[in-house]
Amino acid sequence: MALKWKKGGKGDGEMSFLEHLEELRWHIIRSLLAIVIMMIIAFCFKNVLFNDIVLAPKNATFITNRLLCEFGHYLALHINLKNPDVLCINTKPVNLISIKMAGQLTTHITVAMVAGLILAFPVIIREFWMFFKPALHSNEAKHARGAVLASSLLFFTGVLFGYFLLAPLSIYFLTSYQISSDVVNQINVRSFIGTLTSICLATGVVFELPIVAFFLTKIGIITPAFMRKYRKHAIVVIFIVAAIITPPDVFSQTLVAIPLLILYEVSIFISARVMKQKAKEHNTFMDDESSAKTETTTS
Repeated sequence: MALKWKKGGKGDGEMSFLEHLEELRWHIIRSLLAIVIMMIIAFCFKNVLFNDIVLAPKNATFITNRLLCEFGHYLALHINLKNPDVLCINTKPVNLISIKMAGQLTTHITVAMVAGLILAFPVIIREFWMFFKPALHSNEAKHARGAVLASSLLFFTGVLFGYFLLAPLSIYFLTSYQISSDVVNQINVRSFIGTLTSICLATGVVFELPIVAFFLTKIGIITPAFMRKYRKHAIVVIFIVAAIITPPDVFSQTLVAIPLLILYEVSIFISARVMKQKAKEHNTFMDDESSAKTETTTS
């Protein structure tokens, strides 16, 4: 069934193809403008952006590294763990290098761009929602009213999960791994930042699973019965995704897979709620149709 966009979402005539493209263009322009503004703000706060955020997970004083180390000492005290420092990660300094003349400048611009994209995500989602809202029926728009807030919260939760949990573990594993003691790790800063940003963005996107399930159920592509039927297949896919966005060790993969499995179950619940609402609306529509036919017959 084709979607019909209405001017201003008020039912005052359907939009032509060119008007549709013009509307889309302005939504894209506003989204890009939000990214640029946030990028400029991030670019201006260079010390905070790099020293306090981007480079922090590689230091022993980072909150995750510190808490893991304290937890290791707690276990050593209460269960007689032989090595109390077993959970102390990123204790050795990681020396980063830049091998191009303009490398640090381009790195600064790239990181500011990624930060702008993350910070502007609620605006991007809102513009996306405002573009599609006129194509929805009033009841559909009402039930999807909190989609912008929910998707933004899920995205930021995913980014924070990747930053505070996966990033320190990935940095520890990848910087301490050696094929031989003769080979010294001299890590390019672009490689370090690329790993960090890919982890955070990947987890942010993956955490959008409940929102995706909501809209796919709305348009009839998936159902809760379908998701329950292919739950085992989904578990395999989730572990594959976890293996892609984490270091190649079982602990990190399991750490990512657990919240994804929880999100999958939440998605089934959301899909079931959507199906229940659709059935309720269908029954209401059928009752109205029956009442209309009865009134027509009586008259």
